[in-house]
Amino acid sequence: MPLHVEVVSREEKVFEEKEADMVLVPAAEGQMGVLPRHAPTLTTLGFGELVIRKGNAEERFAIYGGVVDVRPGKVVVLAELAASSFALDVEAAERAREAAQKSLREGVTDEERRAAVLELRRANLELQISRKLKSSGSILRIIKDDENDSQ
Repeated sequence: MPLHVEVVSREEKVFEEKEADMVLVPAAEGQMGVLPRHAPTLTTLGFGELVIRKGNAEERFAIYGGVVDVRPGKVVVLAELAASSFALDVEAAERAREAAQKSLREGVTDEERRAAVLELRRANLELQISRKLKSSGSILRIIKDDENDSQ
């Protein structure tokens, strides 16, 4: 019995896979593995990497908060923000990290400090995932049939 996985952000449905084998979720309490027939669970998401596995292929996402609803045959990730690891822009993340670090070194208001800390966390997560993806080298993506048809 495969898992039906949906990743949804505030703006759009980011990803859907109807036959995943496993999902690794960045829950607020730590990484949580979900297999078919998992007990129903509703928990909050932290900042982290969501991994969806199907056979030898994986899809990875940078997740920035939200909730996950796990049912025996379905996982719905409702993320504040979700970005595919294959679409992360390393140079933009580096620039964002540098700008956030600069803001934190300067005298800023509490609100500006919170925004800089949040941006620094996002940039560091994106860079960490990009490095991991680059070092693994042989990760296969799950590609939907309609994407294959257009290639």
